[in-house]
Amino acid sequence: MREIEVNGRGYRLPRQPSVVVCVDGCEPDYIAQAVANGHMPWMKSVLANGTAVIADSVVPTFTNPNNLSIITGAPPSVHGICGNYLYDVANNVEVMMNDPKWLRAPSLLAALADAGCAVAVITAKDKLRRLLGHHMRGVCFSAEKADQTTLAEHGIEGVIELVGRPVPDVYSAGLSEFVFAAGVRLMETRRPDVMYLSTTDYVQHKYAPGAAPANDFYRMMDGYLGTLDNLGCVIVVTADHGMNAKTRLDASPDVIYLQDQLDAWLGAGRARVILPITDPYVVHHGALGSFATVYLPAAADQAAIAARIRALAGIELVLTRTEAAARFELPADRIGDLVVTGERSVVIGSAAARHDLSGLDAPLRSHGGLSEQRVPLVMNRRIADLDAGRRWRNFDAFDWVLNRAA
Repeated sequence: MREIEVNGRGYRLPRQPSVVVCVDGCEPDYIAQAVANGHMPWMKSVLANGTAVIADSVVPTFTNPNNLSIITGAPPSVHGICGNYLYDVANNVEVMMNDPKWLRAPSLLAALADAGCAVAVITAKDKLRRLLGHHMRGVCFSAEKADQTTLAEHGIEGVIELVGRPVPDVYSAGLSEFVFAAGVRLMETRRPDVMYLSTTDYVQHKYAPGAAPANDFYRMMDGYLGTLDNLGCVIVVTADHGMNAKTRLDASPDVIYLQDQLDAWLGAGRARVILPITDPYVVHHGALGSFATVYLPAAADQAAIAARIRALAGIELVLTRTEAAARFELPADRIGDLVVTGERSVVIGSAAARHDLSGLDAPLRSHGGLSEQRVPLVMNRRIADLDAGRRWRNFDAFDWVLNRAA
């Protein structure tokens, strides 16, 4: 059996079609509620006959760092993507981390394609496509821009005709369903050796586990996964992060506006708060998550400021750059002087005036902190010698599907 090595880990080349699914925002209780209420018969069977654990995702529990960890099999300290957004200190500018120039490690997907495997990647939002498909020969497109695919850029054209669905609204459950529908059609028509599917967390941001729209979403997903199973695929399902309500008792957002606090303590503009959750799709979360980094002026007393932040009600953790890089396996040169996380029901903002929450039409649900680190890791094959005491990570997904599937 031929093997390849990527980022220090060995992988066997697939012997059967192998599919890894990253369900954005999949708090484990979504699956539990849907299974318990009869909405996921395929998943219920897999939980009984396959392999399932609760694993840890990467902190910060955001989309970009976790998707890149899954496809590299490594933490952000290796691949370099430590958020959706960062402060580029060298150029004194805040930027999205969507450009592959920020990547510091090769992806397993590219390596598999180089080894001769047919590889397909379908992501919900286009913000991830260039990162996931970097240096990869094969099919790679987003549901968001499925009507704009070309052979030269995406490895495929005529996606809308293939899937038989129009491009969905980016703020809809339909965007994720398009990912699954396209994945099934690709498996039926092209039968790639390896396929990576990544959804959007629109539903999870709006609805708690067990809510009717959430159950509808997981019922839909279950049907497509069952179809892929019937097509002979080995399937691993995991998530980039969980999701929790971030509200006070009156259902209003429970926010600590950290930039306002630092401006009051140090003077306006002397410190800089970066919110790595920030991306182009802020309607459902208002750029509010439970993780922030803080850049302080050179003369500041870091220990004293850390203590003041730590004393704020709702703050869970304040770490120095060195401490955060070690604990969360982050690239030290891409995080602030301090890293701050909020408690389970608390999000961290910059300045109140910078956040537009007018788009929120439901109580705020978000992610980013330690409370959203636990995610499912499920495979439709049984691992006979599973080490139940091991700390499994969502970025073990490809190890499972390629190395451990019977």
